[in-house]
Amino acid sequence: MDNTRFILITSLVLILFLLYQEWQKDYSPLPQANTTQTTEISGGAIPTDRLQDIPQTPGTESSSQEPINLQQHMGLVSVKTDTLDLKIDLQGAIIVQAGLRKYPVSLEEKERPLVLLDRTTTLIHLIQDGLLGSAITPTHENLYTAPAADFSLDENEEILEIPFRWAAPDNSLVVTKVFRFTKNSHLVEISYEIENQGTSPWTGKYYGQIKRNDPGKTSRLGISTYTGAVFSSPENRYEKIGFDDLLEMKEEQQEQNAQQSAQWEQTTAGGWVAMLQHYFLTALIPANPDDVVNYYAKVLKDGNYAAGMISPALTIAPGQKGKFENRLYIGPKDQEVLNNIAEGLNLTVDYGWLWVLAKPLFIGLRFLHDLTGNWGWAIILVTVILKVAFFPLSAAGYRSMAKMRKVQPRILALNERYPNNSTQKQQAMMQIYKEEKLNPMGGCLPNLVQIPVFLALYWVLLESVEMRQAPFIFWLTDLSTKDPYYILPLIMGVTMFIQQKLNPPPVDPVQAKVMSFLPVIFTVFFAAFPSGLVLYWVANSVLSIAQQWQITRALERAGLGHTKKT
Repeated sequence: MDNTRFILITSLVLILFLLYQEWQKDYSPLPQANTTQTTEISGGAIPTDRLQDIPQTPGTESSSQEPINLQQHMGLVSVKTDTLDLKIDLQGAIIVQAGLRKYPVSLEEKERPLVLLDRTTTLIHLIQDGLLGSAITPTHENLYTAPAADFSLDENEEILEIPFRWAAPDNSLVVTKVFRFTKNSHLVEISYEIENQGTSPWTGKYYGQIKRNDPGKTSRLGISTYTGAVFSSPENRYEKIGFDDLLEMKEEQQEQNAQQSAQWEQTTAGGWVAMLQHYFLTALIPANPDDVVNYYAKVLKDGNYAAGMISPALTIAPGQKGKFENRLYIGPKDQEVLNNIAEGLNLTVDYGWLWVLAKPLFIGLRFLHDLTGNWGWAIILVTVILKVAFFPLSAAGYRSMAKMRKVQPRILALNERYPNNSTQKQQAMMQIYKEEKLNPMGGCLPNLVQIPVFLALYWVLLESVEMRQAPFIFWLTDLSTKDPYYILPLIMGVTMFIQQKLNPPPVDPVQAKVMSFLPVIFTVFFAAFPSGLVLYWVANSVLSIAQQWQITRALERAGLGHTKKT
């Protein structure tokens, strides 16, 4: 395969793809926004500027809250399992910090977990949930009590349950919020056990939302990795609602009616809501997939964003008990795990429009990784398999280039025959192609076919958390990042140079001069690529050189080889 042509075509495709992405951002239609009035919380107990995070709940009566004395705030409860390191705030009994113990920040800090949830000046990402009801009811602003300040899941335990208790001032309503953690899992089960000890029926709904700030655009080689909200429903398994979309909804609504709050909203049975970032996600998944849930996304008054859900209403008679149940995922985009949690949750590993190729590529890579125990060797083996699969196309391409090589002296002679008449030269050249039954584009067909595979593999290496900090051999300790010593890009440049020598030179001397610089140009270009992708390219180039040399020798024996000008 002519890698130089392949890289040129691939670069063009990448540029067109990036332009298409930007066009989509600027001109694609916004998701439909539903506008509703903000829920009122009577009694004046919670300061107005703190109501911004409590969701809008059409059809739910306003609820009175007992006064909150922030001076009595008891602080944080620490929870540690084999997978999670959490901080739960007693104000709301909400998770305000989450570290992923099996995913270190970097290879240099292996003992320091990556912090996915937090509330700092640079990262606002936390889970807020609570109840909205017809009487005094706890939201994520109300204080709970806990039996201890520290909890941990012991090695010989499979389950850890932590109860948090809240009671109305007159004890008419008692709520026990229970977190349930399971060994070797990033899934947290949350339940609200409600006791109605009053004299009137209690009616309420559960809400849960993921609050997040906009970290700004993050990109790899100019291609942005998505950070924002995602929703799933039976009608639409994967729908992105970006921060820019929500901000534009808010601005449009403010122009129409400043007294109303705009939000994206959808009511459906089943589904889930999530906030995505590169490699990781947080997701709220209804425990009962048959529940008709109201999903929403909006811009909060403090400029942050929320994506959440509101459950169906539950009525509890006096002296009776009731329960809300929900599930929360805080962890990596592990496709196999996500697929077992909820339908379509594995789609958060977003391979884009090339998913139809990327998905089988990842499955093949994972199978080969299971055999070899190394993602680098898996990439090389996938390259070998692809070369075998594309061999007929490659052979046809090399045969076309061999014919081009054979007529090259005749074509070069046209420069001397028609030095000042490009029209006649082109006509004579086309006549030669016609006589030899030669298609000058025949050598590009394998390149065109393999471009989607190359781009799909790029997305696999970019999106798959399995590649994060995955080592190969020697100095290559992380296949998802660039080669720290640029050895692989240099090897790739050398293989490009060798392949150029194996191919017929361009007829145009200016074009030939430009082509001679391409190995250097693309060595620099590929220096920023993930080393796993460059490894694929080097393996592909080495195999291509061997394949081209073997096929060319066979063609020369058949009389289609290089013919020197006499």
